[in-house]
Amino acid sequence: MLVIKLNAIDSTNDYLKQLNKEKTLSDYTVVTTFSQTKGKGQMGSNWISEPGKNLTFSVLVKDSVTLQSSIFDCNVAVAVSVLEVLQSLKIPNLNIKWPNDILAESKKIGGILIENSIKADGMIDTVIGIGLNINQEDFSGLPSASSLKNIVEKDFDLEFLLEKIVNQLKSNLNKLPLRKEFFWEKYKSHLFKINQPMAFEDLNQNRFMGIITGVSSDGKLELVLEDDSCQTFGLKEIRMLY
Repeated sequence: MLVIKLNAIDSTNDYLKQLNKEKTLSDYTVVTTFSQTKGKGQMGSNWISEPGKNLTFSVLVKDSVTLQSSIFDCNVAVAVSVLEVLQSLKIPNLNIKWPNDILAESKKIGGILIENSIKADGMIDTVIGIGLNINQEDFSGLPSASSLKNIVEKDFDLEFLLEKIVNQLKSNLNKLPLRKEFFWEKYKSHLFKINQPMAFEDLNQNRFMGIITGVSSDGKLELVLEDDSCQTFGLKEIRMLY
């Protein structure tokens, strides 16, 4: 496993995507940084991380996804991989907030951003960006955020965690074709607020109530609305209020 360590970079995902265009990289090449200045989250949101306290890294996975219909299967397996590593560390009350935020005790401790590039031969190169709050303690102005240290009151070895997560990713993605149902079941069983009434907001800032019943195969959130109708929503269509 090639690990490229950078002192500072705007985005490990962008750096790894550009590097993959310029040269032939081995599968599971990792780019990690001490300080990420413009980390990206879902829908273009920023990922703010205190330098040297957290994990901010990207992993190149080559040809793991071959069909458009299976792209969200990869998302599911990645989220479950991170969840499983945190479970092994005895982090309590873990959930996955749709589509790929990692929560502990209802606080956000991590985020995942997966970007795919389709090659001329139809195969897909995948860059998996992961940000995890590890040893950071100050989250002033971020009441919904926390870290492993704040939750279990101990420090963690960043390099050990990086290796553990990448190894779990590799193991699970290799198993994905045969264990897809298992990963989906684990993803859904840890889905934040599943089967509970929740408030949502649409693009027009209209608020409404719904009950999360699951996630569709293409990654849309499945809701039962107040009129008992069932609808699905894409990532850019609604926002969960909690």
